[in-house]
Amino acid sequence: MKEDKSNTNDPTLSVDLSEATQAVKENRFEDALILFEIILKDHPNNIDALYLASVSSRYLKKFDDSQKYIENLLLNAPDMGRAYQELGHINRDMGNDEKAVINYRQACELNPALLSSWNMLHQYFIKNKNQPAADHAQQQIKKLESLPPALLYIDQILNEGRLGLAERQCRAFLKKNPTHTYAMSLLSEIANRLGYFDDAEFLLEKAVEFKPNDGDLRMQYAAILRKKQKFAKTMEQVNILCDQYPDNPVYQAQKASEMMQNGDHEQAITMFDSILNKNPYNFSTHTSKGHAQKTLGKTDQAINSYQNAYKIKPDHGEAFFSLANLKTYSFTPDELNSMREQVERVDLSLRDKAYFHFALAQGCEVINEFDEAFFHLQQGNKIKNDQSKYSIERMDAELQAQIDVCDEAFFKDLGSGGHTTKDPIFILGLPRAGSTLIEQILASHSMIDGTLELPNILSIAQSLRGDDIYGKLGNYPKSMKSLTLNQREEFGKKFIEDTRMHRKDAPMFTDKMPNNFRHIGLIHLIMPNAKIIDARRYPLDCCFSMFKQLFAQGQEFSYGLAEAGSYYKSYVELMNHWDQVLPNKILRVNNEDVIEDLEGQVKRMLDYLELPFEEECISFYETDRSVRTASSEQVRQPINKKGMGRWKPYAKNLQPLLKSIGEDLLYPEDISLIK
Repeated sequence: MKEDKSNTNDPTLSVDLSEATQAVKENRFEDALILFEIILKDHPNNIDALYLASVSSRYLKKFDDSQKYIENLLLNAPDMGRAYQELGHINRDMGNDEKAVINYRQACELNPALLSSWNMLHQYFIKNKNQPAADHAQQQIKKLESLPPALLYIDQILNEGRLGLAERQCRAFLKKNPTHTYAMSLLSEIANRLGYFDDAEFLLEKAVEFKPNDGDLRMQYAAILRKKQKFAKTMEQVNILCDQYPDNPVYQAQKASEMMQNGDHEQAITMFDSILNKNPYNFSTHTSKGHAQKTLGKTDQAINSYQNAYKIKPDHGEAFFSLANLKTYSFTPDELNSMREQVERVDLSLRDKAYFHFALAQGCEVINEFDEAFFHLQQGNKIKNDQSKYSIERMDAELQAQIDVCDEAFFKDLGSGGHTTKDPIFILGLPRAGSTLIEQILASHSMIDGTLELPNILSIAQSLRGDDIYGKLGNYPKSMKSLTLNQREEFGKKFIEDTRMHRKDAPMFTDKMPNNFRHIGLIHLIMPNAKIIDARRYPLDCCFSMFKQLFAQGQEFSYGLAEAGSYYKSYVELMNHWDQVLPNKILRVNNEDVIEDLEGQVKRMLDYLELPFEEECISFYETDRSVRTASSEQVRQPINKKGMGRWKPYAKNLQPLLKSIGEDLLYPEDISLIK
């Protein structure tokens, strides 16, 4: 949720809000409501005024007005937990207990620090003799009641997305209470959301040392280890959790998920089944089971699991999106109508709403309803873009810094050095550009292990930023100028050691993290013999495919046509620079060339890698391996042209993309279609 700037930029508004808020605190609800109505005439979308006007109306038993205020608020802040809590209070006071419970659940899902909602849920669960749910609610209540008021406030604003304020308050608290584990966990979550994973890991490692029996803390630690793809350490933490709390289904489900990450999908499915035998209505476990089945290529079984999930919880957007993300599933008319009804709900979380919009876009495209499909693409991307802190200007500056620092003189001055390994093959470029296909082809070779999108190069780059405050650019890439020969070799060795867990016995392995294209200079300095393949795709196909995809995390540049086009253009400029300063270092492989001449391009790649030709690379779709990206189903099929030109039915809507890419990279006939 983005903060309403009018809350802070207008001194008059600030004074008026303060006066009205004081009236609420003094239970002068009639006076408060008059003031809020005056404020909302000039600032109809002000979140604080809408929220407190709803509260005031509820206390005056003006329930229709109260509900109207909160619904207007939810149009502006659909993920504000306190708004769902207030909706729960409204329904409770009107005698709609079932609706109230749904609202309280939503409130706690979005903002787990809302004590009032947990109390209401606890009462409801006791009344309905749901002891396990009541026990869980009681645990949350005890935890929140044990917190100092300052930390409870930080927790609440953190869950409303006010990261800057939360960070300042949390650091101030930790200065006075340096070993308070909950404060450490809050600061680690702020670091996590801002992409400072090393800091998050360090804080949680220390917190777990201080409180080894805190299950929630250890779970959070396991989650950040997983994000950093330290799967062996993650499994170690999850095993500790399951040993400490053998009857906890959440920890068991997490263990099954870690089994998936370690490649043991069959055992994970067995564990998911064990959880479902105890609770067949655990919708999230059905979805997780579907993910495992999808990764193994068991598409029909995955479809059944996703359908089981949404039958239990019809507003479970992830289940519908997972069906769409198979890229081979066609929704029934009933499923499409069900999703259309869900996205109209004012009380649906932004997370689920985004899932539904992207799923509907895919479903409508399949039946050639392109106008409706584009509408949902716009809406889904807008949600993600509004949540993002992405800036075209900031990204351009970041990429330009690589060009400015890593010039010919830079490489000449630093000279040769680094770890001499020839093991890694970096497949990089943009998402949806064909990197998964290239990886599948190469991983079919007996001398190459296919791994994952490894975060290790990004972590090394992050470590070179220096001790800057979160959100600032830091010292990287300038800091590379001061790297010693020993540091360069140690960084290279560390990369090989840290990635060994993802490999088997082949002498070479792939790393297909697309964003590594930003760090080719760093890769060359620490592993000069590493091979680099640039997966390139025609810009209109690539950018529109990114715009159509809801990514699991990151890739904020994809959630807008102008953003995607600008990023593509800057990527090409940076790759041209690398070609100039590191000639013959990078092999460019165009997706269109692979489609037109598979065997020729396979031989070209293997020649570059200095490997003998193997027929298995041509029949790559028969290779039995786990594939976790959005292209998992496509790479299990022979080469086809289905992905080419899929932007054309949407051409009339793509002017922002054309404007940001520019005409130089496009075919003239395609430019005329968009214009």
